[in-house]
Amino acid sequence: MSKIDDRLSELGVVLPQPVAPVANYVPFVRSGNLIHISGQISLDASGGIKGTVGVDVDLETAQKAARLCGINLLAQMKAACDGDLDRVVRVVKLGGFVQAGPDFIDIPKVVNGCSDLMVEVLGDAGRHARSAVGVYRLPLGFAVEVDAVVEIA
Repeated sequence: MSKIDDRLSELGVVLPQPVAPVANYVPFVRSGNLIHISGQISLDASGGIKGTVGVDVDLETAQKAARLCGINLLAQMKAACDGDLDRVVRVVKLGGFVQAGPDFIDIPKVVNGCSDLMVEVLGDAGRHARSAVGVYRLPLGFAVEVDAVVEIA
């Protein structure tokens, strides 16, 4: 078991099978030592977290949604690393998208749910550049979507 797998276990995080694409794209692309991971939605085995943040989803639930996106990103990273998360050198950048209501402005606080998970799991290698954007709608009505660029060995 890798040290990252050990850390996930300590945190009680179980990675799901990577989610298959819902349209004409691939889950990740490797270019040199960089992995570009397609956007991961706030989906889990229970169906995930859907809705509009600031309307029918509160901040705390939205942060949990962003954390789910992070868990799904880690599952894609593991697939991209042939099952060995210890190959992750650095999370280079996250792009966070929040389906936000017209008066909701705490977009960065929502995306922290994903950012915090990356640091909890990967330590300094999880610290990253980031965008956090509020949008009118996300695919399938999910509350949050996050994509990533990750450097691997």
